[in-house]
Amino acid sequence: MKIPHALAPLVVALLLAGCATPAAIAPQDLPTVPAAFKEGDGRWTQVTPAEAQPRGDWWKAFADPVLDDLVARAERNNNSIQIAAARLAQARALVRSTNADRLPQVGLGAGALREAQPLARGATDTVLNAGASLSYEVDLFGRLAKASDAAALDARSREALLQSTRLLVDAEVARSYFVLRGLDAELALVRDTVVAYRDTLRLTERRFQAGDIAELDVARVRSEVAATESEALAIERQRAQLEHALAVLAGEPASAFRIEPAGPDGWKASPPVVPAGVPSTVLARRPDVSAAQSGLQAAQARVGVAQAAWFPRLSLTATGGQASPELSDLFKWSARAWSVGALLSLPIFDGGRREAGVANAKGELDAALASYREQVLVAFKDVEDELSALRLLSEQEQAQTRAVGSATRVTTLSETRYRNGLVSQLEVLDAQRSELRNRRQALQVRAALYQSTVGLIRALGGGWGSPA
Repeated sequence: MKIPHALAPLVVALLLAGCATPAAIAPQDLPTVPAAFKEGDGRWTQVTPAEAQPRGDWWKAFADPVLDDLVARAERNNNSIQIAAARLAQARALVRSTNADRLPQVGLGAGALREAQPLARGATDTVLNAGASLSYEVDLFGRLAKASDAAALDARSREALLQSTRLLVDAEVARSYFVLRGLDAELALVRDTVVAYRDTLRLTERRFQAGDIAELDVARVRSEVAATESEALAIERQRAQLEHALAVLAGEPASAFRIEPAGPDGWKASPPVVPAGVPSTVLARRPDVSAAQSGLQAAQARVGVAQAAWFPRLSLTATGGQASPELSDLFKWSARAWSVGALLSLPIFDGGRREAGVANAKGELDAALASYREQVLVAFKDVEDELSALRLLSEQEQAQTRAVGSATRVTTLSETRYRNGLVSQLEVLDAQRSELRNRRQALQVRAALYQSTVGLIRALGGGWGSPA
């Protein structure tokens, strides 16, 4: 079929526009997603990102009012969240700026020009003008559209990063809070042990004064009291530093920040249990993966923008107004002036600038693709880590409970045998030390269970309910 001469430029333009479209990413270059988690039950499937889906107040599943208050303060005042929100505002402003390039540009202007006429022997002339201008670039090859798409994808990536920052801060607040509560329980246990040791020391000193035992027994108990007091002070130091870290997360000065301690009876609630077989749709809300995907798509769009630099640009311009050497005549009908024009420009030689631009865009695309693959791998690693940690910690907690029971029984038997004169006080002290060590270990395992639960919630993108 013969193409009419009038349509030939349009056909050429369409062909060139097709050349400006970047090649699709090969499926083998995308990250491989396993069918199921090693620590799961096989009901995980691959889904599309859904980072905009609501996550809910997942921390309220722990039913702790102090934690609820801390998270609320952090979301209001945390500086990392505010920085991420400012970056998102910048990205959205850039989208509006990029979209403005696709619209007609209208301007008003006025001026005065005084110049000497070289052939009029020094005579001068003054020209006054006022008018409006209109310009518009016809996006023949999609350069402006691709730039707008890339900016919109960047904004979407920034929005996902804001969600990621918020999730990170909330999870870090919860994790640090549970570490602190674990230290509170541990500190209360050690302090109670110090009180018991001091009572034992007073009894031992009376027996020594009565001549029933040797001074060595008194020295042993005094050493045990001092060592346990030192352990209590070390826990207090750790707690103070953790409280200061929580102050930074909450965006408040450490000097005015305080969390009241909780004793052994103030932390009895069990952590929420993440149900088995959680669908992988929750992973679709993981914002860091979504941000990497949006960054990849933006880099792909910018390859098209760089390729479009090889093709002509068509600009339409129009001006209209008044021009006159006399101000009184400036707005008369006879002083009107106007112009309409079209400019088609095509760069011929630029010293390799366009080749470099395309190579740079392709390099950014390769980097974004590698970053996306790595982020997906990290996401699966995080979930696997926390699933295995929860499973093993649950088993460890059961074993540690048995250890505490046995250690308590050993202490009881040793004290009975000591009162009957069958063993030395050294055996009693060893039994008491073993019981204290096992009780502290049990508290640490319990705190680790809370922390791993928070870690799994974060790894799943915030909560475990299926996105709508």
